Amino acid sequence: MSISLSSLIFLPIWISTAQIQQGGPDEKEKTTALKDLLSRINLDELMRKDEPPLDFPDTLEGFEYAFNEKGQLRHIKTGEPFVFNYREDLHRWNQKRYEALGEIITKYVYELLEKECHLQKVSIPVDATESEPKSFIFMSEDALTNPQKLMVLIHGSGVVRAGQWARRLIINEDLDSGTQIPFIKRAVDEGYGVIVLNPNENYIEVEKPKMRKQSSADGTDEPAEKRERKDRVSKETKKRRDFYEKYRNPQKEKEMMQLFIRENGSPEEHAVYVWDHFIAQSAAESVFFVAHSYGGLAFVELMIQREADVKSKVTAVALTDSVHNVWHQEAGKTIREWMRENCCNWVSSSEPLDTSVESMLPDCPRVSADSTC
Repeated sequence: MSISLSSLIFLPIWISTAQIQQGGPDEKEKTTALKDLLSRINLDELMRKDEPPLDFPDTLEGFEYAFNEKGQLRHIKTGEPFVFNYREDLHRWNQKRYEALGEIITKYVYELLEKECHLQKVSIPVDATESEPKSFIFMSEDALTNPQKLMVLIHGSGVVRAGQWARRLIINEDLDSGTQIPFIKRAVDEGYGVIVLNPNENYIEVEKPKMRKQSSADGTDEPAEKRERKDRVSKETKKRRDFYEKYRNPQKEKEMMQLFIRENGSPEEHAVYVWDHFIAQSAAESVFFVAHSYGGLAFVELMIQREADVKSKVTAVALTDSVHNVWHQEAGKTIREWMRENCCNWVSSSEPLDTSVESMLPDCPRVSADSTC
């Protein structure tokens, strides 16, 4: 009889329970039971690498998917929607596959912003050196020169990037539901300049340098017996670590480290940076914001840091399911008053569209986004 990996996972819980249980078997009986359990674990089966390689295509065509004329992601051969559980009982592999597809879709949306919406990709920081980490935003050609109106779009937190509202909606519904493209096209048609923020692009990832092994020369004064004991303990520790690492990281994925982008290391920093270097410099008499989820929090933080400037330039703010909190963010009375007059938060609700929704916070009105539509 062999024991599955799931049984092994619960082993520490069993041990912990046995240690604290009152009135249980004595220590000898517990030790015997534990040895019996360990003896039935089939280590060969446990260590078998049955997960396929984490090697995925880097194009939609490679995944055999494409967006149809309705903007829906469909399988090229079957016409079926995307299937997450491509391989049963391999959730980690399926998740990695989903993430790989998501990265391709991010690049696809970037292309649409440039080709279909005719936006320009602008690198930030504006004074970045050749070697330092960089991010980017998207702007219409007249974003800084349009004398009348400017529309600024800010998405929420997570894996989404510039031009997206929700990756899940892009994959499972369509491009119009999950991207900012309908907003951008309508804004351009109605004479707005447009700036699309990219608040989650806060760092680049590079491979972590390997740690240098410390020389044992500094232990030459130690007795030989002590050195041997330390070496033996070190080898045992490495053996246990390697055993654990084989499960934690069975595909030997590279260890990565993050290099943060100067003055854009968080969504809040990013919003302030884009305001200072672009929005505040624009010629538009009226600036309008559309901010989703965490984007609303980033906007409130921008107001806190640039209150007078924002009040003088921003005409209205449309929030959608914003997660801002004027108490936790310590927004002052004058900010709360301005938000009550100039902001509106459309929230998920089964009530008819624009029906007032009760709020416990003394900031902007909340109304129904009619989630049943």
